[in-house]
Amino acid sequence: MPIVNSVAERMISEVLTKPDVVLEQTLRPSLFSEFAGQPKVKERLDIAVQAAKQRGEPLDHILLNGPPGLGKTTIANILAKAMGANLKSTSGPTIEKAGDLAGLLTNLEEGDVLFIDEIHRMQKTIEEYLYPAMEDFKLDIIIDQGPNARSIRLNLPRFTLMGATTRSGLLSAPLLTRFPIRERVDYYQVSDLQIILIRSARLLNIEIDEIGAHEIARRSRGTPRIANNLLRRVRDYAQVRSDGRITRETADAALAMLEIDQNGLDEMDKRILEAVILKFGGGPVGLGSLAVAVGEESDTLEEVYEPYLIMEGYLRRTPQGRVATELSHKKLGLTVAKDSQPNLI
Repeated sequence: MPIVNSVAERMISEVLTKPDVVLEQTLRPSLFSEFAGQPKVKERLDIAVQAAKQRGEPLDHILLNGPPGLGKTTIANILAKAMGANLKSTSGPTIEKAGDLAGLLTNLEEGDVLFIDEIHRMQKTIEEYLYPAMEDFKLDIIIDQGPNARSIRLNLPRFTLMGATTRSGLLSAPLLTRFPIRERVDYYQVSDLQIILIRSARLLNIEIDEIGAHEIARRSRGTPRIANNLLRRVRDYAQVRSDGRITRETADAALAMLEIDQNGLDEMDKRILEAVILKFGGGPVGLGSLAVAVGEESDTLEEVYEPYLIMEGYLRRTPQGRVATELSHKKLGLTVAKDSQPNLI
């Protein structure tokens, strides 16, 4: 059963309520000057925007790739605003038939930006309709069925397609090569997250000092969305258990209550590492077996939890399966029983 877009956010922290969604929108920067982090990506995209505006042309098609919560949607909004273009957003799973895509494309105006989130989850049969639309700005549609079927070619205005994906490897080669601009959005430095948190606190009217912001930032897994979510939870703790001001001591106490340790690992991270070490002898263990052992969807493990654990050196991904590193053994203070057998399924 496919996972909807909100699942990744829920597994990172919690389901966003309606007020949370509104807050998240208000925290999004609207200009690159307000956007902290990703300096190389910002520089390249800023040059592309300036060049396109000087030529009086729409931007080339852009693909943004990276883990969830790193600002791909925010970058799309900033680019559309910089170009003075209308942004129309959708997601891959919601485009269920060719008619849905045709409706989106034919309603675009000259210079508009069409943003497709999770573009790798769009059906391959629908994806093929994008090829002539992206290259020649034409759309071939089939009318009627059987002997009466006929093809009609419609001219489209010049537009920019922006795709966002957490798994670029699932995109077909024909679609991937039709994006002249492809950018990878990586995890953020603690200093950048600290800047983001101080800005968010100002917008939310939260009193926070730099050391308190740094404490939250270094436990936010390099992800702005997680940092902003933790900021709101620490704010609640400071309001109820303290004087409402977020200091390092308040942040540390709040994050300890949330079971987020000094390295940003939460309860599920530890369950994953414990399962690999104790249940599967340290690995290798297949993704399916690991997902069953921790009671989580394999897609969520692969897209949400694994990237950070691998980046921090707690887990290795091998052709035979996942393997716990020496660092994860030290982290949890666990050893593998001699008779433990790795699971290769």
